[in-house]
Amino acid sequence: MQLNITLEQPDKKLALFGSADKNLRLIRDTFGIQVIGRDEEIRLLGDRDQVGKAATVLDQLQRTLRRQDWLSVDDVGKAIGHAANDGRKRSADEIDVHSKTGAIKPKTPGQRKYLDAILHHDLTFCVGPAGTGKTYLAVAAAASFLKQGQTKRIVLARPAVEAGERLGFLPGDMQAKVNPYLRPLFDALHDMIDVEQVKRFMVNDVIEVVPLAFMRGRTLSDSIIILDEAQNTTASQMLMFLTRLGHDSKMIVTGDATQIDLPHDVRSGLIDAMEKLSDIPGIGMVKLERGDIVRHPLVQNIVDAYEGAGQERNGDQPAAKRRRKEKE
Repeated sequence: MQLNITLEQPDKKLALFGSADKNLRLIRDTFGIQVIGRDEEIRLLGDRDQVGKAATVLDQLQRTLRRQDWLSVDDVGKAIGHAANDGRKRSADEIDVHSKTGAIKPKTPGQRKYLDAILHHDLTFCVGPAGTGKTYLAVAAAASFLKQGQTKRIVLARPAVEAGERLGFLPGDMQAKVNPYLRPLFDALHDMIDVEQVKRFMVNDVIEVVPLAFMRGRTLSDSIIILDEAQNTTASQMLMFLTRLGHDSKMIVTGDATQIDLPHDVRSGLIDAMEKLSDIPGIGMVKLERGDIVRHPLVQNIVDAYEGAGQERNGDQPAAKRRRKEKE
């Protein structure tokens, strides 16, 4: 396979490549692949697993260069040794991606089940309340697949607006219109990947963040495709999205069935799909609960209070009405 890696800090290219490209040659000889450094890019060609390990080394070295302006022999040796000796199969507790606060790992049994479903299924549905990490873990898993050379692209999609993606009333060009609705996806990306690197990935179509409506007519191969806020899709939109799945790709569909913003007479495409596809082998379906909330402790209390209040009013809230309609 071939994997192109864009340099996070082109001004530190000499430190990354090493004197007379010695670091690149060491990576080449260790993993038995071709390593070509040109301008602001490194190209890796060879066996998929070995390319993935080499990409891990380069990612570690670039992280080191965020903190300092040089790479010691020890820095390079440790990065190569760690990748070369890591022959273990990834478990549900491991995502080879770091945030600003450290390594990203599932924090609850529900999150571990969710990550395990992503790793072992080409299509995974995940529903749960706010704060359970549905989007964050999906983006982290996608970033890990990209880093390991197991995918060529990440595609992140969202319904652009709540009731059918009507963008005309918003000011600005198309990018300005959709940016507010895609911001949560950008926030998750920026917590794991350097902002400038994200920009370069987007310019090179390695990362694509798009409104759901822009997915029509496409087939996405060698990609990790994430649909966020899927509770606000219609059944036809969900069918359109699911049929974009191409060869060597994975899809992750996330949403909160208690926060449906569609008109009351429109059935949620997320709920519809999970019911229709529940008996199909090879599809992962995970439901996260209030106990999986990992945001500020108050978030879980807030979710409990609102759900309790809705039950006391016997379904007066729109979300409760929709839940009742779905059951009917």
